[in-house]
Amino acid sequence: MSRVGRLPIALPQGVTVTVDGNNVVTAKGPKGTLTKEMSKLINIKVEGNTVVVTRPNDEKEVRALHGLTRALINNMVTGVNVGYQKNLELVGVGYKASKQGKNLVLNVGYSHPVEIKPEEGIEFEVPAATQIIVKGIDKEVVGQVAAVVRDVRRPEPYKGKGIKYANEVIRRKEGKTGKK
Repeated sequence: MSRVGRLPIALPQGVTVTVDGNNVVTAKGPKGTLTKEMSKLINIKVEGNTVVVTRPNDEKEVRALHGLTRALINNMVTGVNVGYQKNLELVGVGYKASKQGKNLVLNVGYSHPVEIKPEEGIEFEVPAATQIIVKGIDKEVVGQVAAVVRDVRRPEPYKGKGIKYANEVIRRKEGKTGKK
């Protein structure tokens, strides 16, 4: 039995989960609504204040989907209740971020500022010139947008300049050694 899949998902106050006949799961909460279609090989039931994910047999594909489905539903419940955020930092002389309306504007060493438009359900915050916070209710979309922002100027291994996640550790390389 899957260690992740067999755990029931407790629903916090104010969060409701519904499952229709085609295994389309809808989670509604104070932050918004998320809908996702799950595999038809997995059984999903809402029992009171919990969601239980079970599998009908022990085939390899079904075993793999069991824990995945439970984790995806748990991420939906957490997203509509609390939300998700990714913190990014800008490292480099003159590197800075700002907001223009809803858009994020990055000055990271190029000849022009880079403007990033947020996807639906995503919000950018810039508490300081070298900090960016990507917020939203869908964990997958928040991670994807944060990765797109990071790809504008990835951190380089010699001086560590670039856009990095707040908890990311950049492995540094030694530069040229010079004459011997």
